[in-house]
Amino acid sequence: TGNKVEIFPTDVRKESDVKETIQKVISIFGSINILINNAGTSHANSFENTENKIWEEDFALKIYGAIYTSRAIIPYMKKEKGGVIINLTTPGGKAPPANTVPTSVSRSAGIALTKSMSKELASHNIRVNTVCVGLIKSGQHRERWENSKIDGNNTSLNEFYENMGKNVPMGRVGEAEEVGSLISFLCSDKVAYITGASINIDGGTSPVV
Repeated sequence: TGNKVEIFPTDVRKESDVKETIQKVISIFGSINILINNAGTSHANSFENTENKIWEEDFALKIYGAIYTSRAIIPYMKKEKGGVIINLTTPGGKAPPANTVPTSVSRSAGIALTKSMSKELASHNIRVNTVCVGLIKSGQHRERWENSKIDGNNTSLNEFYENMGKNVPMGRVGEAEEVGSLISFLCSDKVAYITGASINIDGGTSPVV
């Protein structure tokens, strides 16, 4: 696009780090119009086998990270008389299967946070939505495939994804670009009347809308 791009590595679990990064962004670009809260991991354990430390780490990254960044950026969006916040969650936050804590719980909290924020910020023309991401090709899955090869798995990466996609109604794993396209659409003026919405992008896997 020819637009300027800057990268600032930040630990969103630390509010001081988030504030420092926001100040750097403002000093370069002057304003912030779009925030995508996309920090996360895929912790999925049984309730009885999940220790306090794992719960704390999960919520620190996914919930407090979104809280810290949103809280730091909202004043600038208000000054600009508008903005867009997208919280990335999962369909499991709506209909959690067994053995999916703490991720399903923190993602459920992220969906609730989205709805609450959307109602508070609508009068400032700040739209807040959540994209519930299902099975998508990513670095996390590639790392799992690489680890499986250490254990003797001889399948190719494509075969690995094909096996993963067998239980998806559309029969495949989604592409990262497909998630990016949805997020870009939600950030555009074409959907200026949508806020407080949660949209599944999971090939039809979720049992709920």
